[in-house]
This record gives sequence, structure tokens and C-alpha cells, in this order.
Amino acid sequence: MSSGSEPTQHAERAGRASRTILHVDMDSFYASVEMLLDASLVGKPVIVGGDGARGVVASCNYEARAYGVHSAMSSMQAKRLCPHAVFVHGRYDTYAEFSSRFHEIFRSYTPVVEGISLDEAFLDVTGATGLFGGGAQIAHDIRRRVWEELGLPCAVGVGPNKLLAKLASKAAKPTPSRKGTIPGKGVVVIETGSELEFLHPLPVRALWGVGPATQQRLERFGIRTVKDLAELPLDTLVGALGRVSGRHLHDLAWARDDRPVVAEAEAKSIGHEETYARDLHTFEACDLELVRMADAVAARLRKHDLAGRTITLKVRFHDFHTITRSHTLPTPTATARLIADVAKDLLRQVDPSPGVRLLGVTASNLGKPVAEQLTLDETMRPAAADRAAEAIEEVRRKFGDAAVGPAALVGRSGLRVKRQGDTQWGPSTEPPRSESSDGGSGRE
Repeated sequence: MSSGSEPTQHAERAGRASRTILHVDMDSFYASVEMLLDASLVGKPVIVGGDGARGVVASCNYEARAYGVHSAMSSMQAKRLCPHAVFVHGRYDTYAEFSSRFHEIFRSYTPVVEGISLDEAFLDVTGATGLFGGGAQIAHDIRRRVWEELGLPCAVGVGPNKLLAKLASKAAKPTPSRKGTIPGKGVVVIETGSELEFLHPLPVRALWGVGPATQQRLERFGIRTVKDLAELPLDTLVGALGRVSGRHLHDLAWARDDRPVVAEAEAKSIGHEETYARDLHTFEACDLELVRMADAVAARLRKHDLAGRTITLKVRFHDFHTITRSHTLPTPTATARLIADVAKDLLRQVDPSPGVRLLGVTASNLGKPVAEQLTLDETMRPAAADRAAEAIEEVRRKFGDAAVGPAALVGRSGLRVKRQGDTQWGPSTEPPRSESSDGGSGRE
């Protein structure tokens, strides 16, 4: 296929296109939440993540970005770039609560909301434009409401498909600078007919699917921009990248992206993992952590009225070698004791003595809890375990996660309950901030 027919085909596709897609991306979400809850952080370079030797930057504000800090960077490198940065360990539960609140704002305009992560989402507002105005009006309204109701900044991109909406939201964001953050437009709209005018000057790495390896291959053909890629014959691109990747990038280069916005995808697994400040070398030390994670996994399963049949153990050793082991049960479970027992049995298949830096426990093959056919000897014990688990959940709902838990998790500082995301960015030299510091805001 020659590139000469592409403009005509693009115009025909654009003429048929009728979707209005929004991409909402919160600005430095975790850091923005921390500055909202602690005004003393405003104006300072703030980094959310683990500040220990194995920590990772989860988020940072624009004051920190001005020094070259970015998400997924090691905390040690971030400290070298910005020694005066303020590290905050992060509060996943708090971020999740804020996320649910601005998702409520999104759903007040359309039920077709696809959350990509806690801090970004796609919205298909095609059916809402008659009620709330065009895509630009809805984007400005959402941005205003998120700021007025939650005190958080966001950028919104509007386009006829996911690709253009996401690139537009990126173009709407502020720019970091040592002299002060340069404000962004806040909302960028890609009007019908201007798709290629917006898309083609961008660097080719802006497209989904163009990572370092693909970019290196494309550079051999002198491709630097999306326009360069669009003008490359399809046969040449397929020969360089393969049929699937070649056609995919060819379509994106001509602003073609037919992927729908998919609302409320069901969870396929529920799990917890943790990276440790010091390697674990014994079964006993690992078992204690597995009890914490099994307790947390079971709590989340029960919260969503789910149970899992397959239990998976993840082990990462000191040299970053990572293995997984799984076991599928005859019937699904949401019982912490049983999940912990399976995880411990799986652990016995490996040797922890070289040093374990990360452990994880996941329940998958999810479904609704089902009644079990028990033997006579089993009739009392499982029923008692289920009643005990239900009682524990009721106590936690009323008094908090740390009100009750396995006795093995009680230490000098109290009950060490595993919370979702509490160390997902690596261990810190300081303990995570307490959720109780949020006062009466309604956050967990």
C-alpha cells in the first residue's frame, strides 16, 4: 500500500468518525494530594515513594521535575538530582479514595468511564454532548469541578479517539522549570480535520508501542517524527517491525485508533507484594510476611464478595531473579488461613537462604463464593473459620484495619496490617504516614 492514498482514506474515516473521547490525567496526583493535605509542602520539591536504598519514585511535583526527577526513577538517583527534595512515603488508601471521588464526577457526565490507573481515565462522552455541550465544554467543566470540589489540578485532552485524546491531555499539562512551573493550557481539543496537523509534528516515540528498541529500528530509516513514519510505505514498515506492529503503528501514524472506551473492567486477580529493606533469609521470616499478605488478600476478596481458586506466590531474590509458584484449589476461598497455608507450602519449593528481596501473594481465578460440600469431620472447623473471618471483617469495618488481626503480626509497634500499596514503591527509612492523620475527611 502506498502512502499516497492515505490522506484520502484518512479524510473518509474522519468524516465517518463521530466519537468524542476525553482523557483526564491528574497533575502529579500523589504529590498533589500530599500538598493538599499538608500545606507546608507547597512550593517545595516533593517526591512520593520509598526513600530507602531500594525505593522508587512513584510521583513528584513540578518543582522536583525541574531537577530531572521523574516517576519510576530510583530514589537514590532522585536524591542525587534533587538533594533538598522532601520525600513522602505515600498513602495508597488516601489516593484511592480521592480517585473514587473524581471518578464520581466523571460518571456524572457519562457511564462509559475506563480507569487506566488511579490518576487517569478515558471517558466516551459521545452520548452526553447533547445534554452537557460539546467535548470542549465537558472537558472544561470536569477540570473546574475537580479543582473546586477536590482541590486537585488535572489536564484534559479531547479527541475523536483514545490516541489523540491522550496526546492532547499531555499537551495540556504544565512544564517544569527551575524559574517556576510554566502553566499549561489545561484543556486541549483536537478538532475534526486537524488530527494530522496536531499529530504529525510529534516525535515518533509519542505513539503507543514505540519503545527504545522500536525507536532505534525506525531511526535506521531516518524516522524522527510521526509524519516521517506516516510517509514510510506500509510494506517497508511491516518488513522492519512485523505484520502486527507494523500495521498498528501505520494506523496510529494516520490518527486511526478504533479501540473503544471500556467501562468498569472486572478484576481478574487480587494480590499484595512487598519489597523489603533487608533481605529475608529464612522460612520463618518469610512465613510471617505471607501471613500479613494472605490476611490482606482475604480482606479485599471479602470486601468485593469474591473468592479465588488459584493462589500464586511471587519471590524475587537479592539478584532480581524472580519466580512464581501457583496452586489451584478444588473450590474458591476467601479465608486468610487457607491462603496463607497454600502460600507457605509453595514457599517450601524454593530456597530463601540466598536472600529474598520481595514477596507477593495473589488470588486469581476469581468468582463468587460458593457453598462447599464438607465431610463430617470438616463440618465444624471450616464453619467456625468462616464465622471468625466474618467477625474480623465486621470489627475492621467499624474500628479500622488495625483493630484486629492474626496474633503472629503483633509486634512492638502494634499490629502490622498489610495495606494495599503501602510499600509498592519500595521500602522507606520512615514508616508510612498514618491514615488517621486525615482527620474527618472520610478517608480510610
